[in-house]
Amino acid sequence: MSGTEWTWDETLFAGTAAHYTRGRVPYAPGLAEALAGALGLDGQGRLLDVGCGPGTLALELAHLFAEVVGVDPDAGMIAEARRAGAAEPGATWVRARAEELPPDLGTFTLATFGQSFHWMDRDLVAVTVRGVLRPGGALAHISDLKGESRPTEGLPHPPVPYAGIGELVRHYLGPVRRAGRGLLPHGTPGDEAAVLARAGFAGPQRIVVPGGRPLVRTADDAVAGVFSLSSSAPHLLAERRPAFEADLRELLARTSPSGLFSERQPSSEVFIWRTAQER
Repeated sequence: MSGTEWTWDETLFAGTAAHYTRGRVPYAPGLAEALAGALGLDGQGRLLDVGCGPGTLALELAHLFAEVVGVDPDAGMIAEARRAGAAEPGATWVRARAEELPPDLGTFTLATFGQSFHWMDRDLVAVTVRGVLRPGGALAHISDLKGESRPTEGLPHPPVPYAGIGELVRHYLGPVRRAGRGLLPHGTPGDEAAVLARAGFAGPQRIVVPGGRPLVRTADDAVAGVFSLSSSAPHLLAERRPAFEADLRELLARTSPSGLFSERQPSSEVFIWRTAQER
């Protein structure tokens, strides 16, 4: 791997799992209901959540299915998912890459990718996932709505200083976005529509689930958010982590002496791709 190219490696999210649930802002309320309405989900069938992380999306959708299988290559993420999903009897958590799905997983009604598809060999994964979907099944790509304006006027606390946090990360880790042992000078890949069309999916149907709900975040939440990102994962900072966290907490304290922050929950954007009824 050259210094300007990134390929997947096992360190991508190493050490982030313990921070993920606290640090990440939740999906918009109504996401499960929107998917249920669009796909006729009724508590039957099986869900495959690919790149499941600590089980956030899979557990939010679990009541719509008889069984849920979450797959992720990171051991820490799978451990967190098992802990979070201990009370969900229909959930199974499998450590595996999406490119190498175990052959005994069976077939599924729906496969979901919660802001994870861009980390994969997308052409291979699209074909692989289509092969485990039942006739008439679907693939849903779910993410925060990009480019959305989320005004903070009128909220009770200052916003999280994301721009300042970004500057601090660059000060410690360099100007080019980090990703595992590599770099992402041009960001993650786009044009997923072409990838999924090549794999034989039809669509997409686009759904936007409105956000906008005011959220209160603590300084600990903001710190967890930073350490939940692949671009500022704890292992990237190594022995400089204590100094980085001290600087981060100083920035947060300057921004909000109370230690409380406000932001509006992002909307969720869903693209649904369908298989043919007959394969």
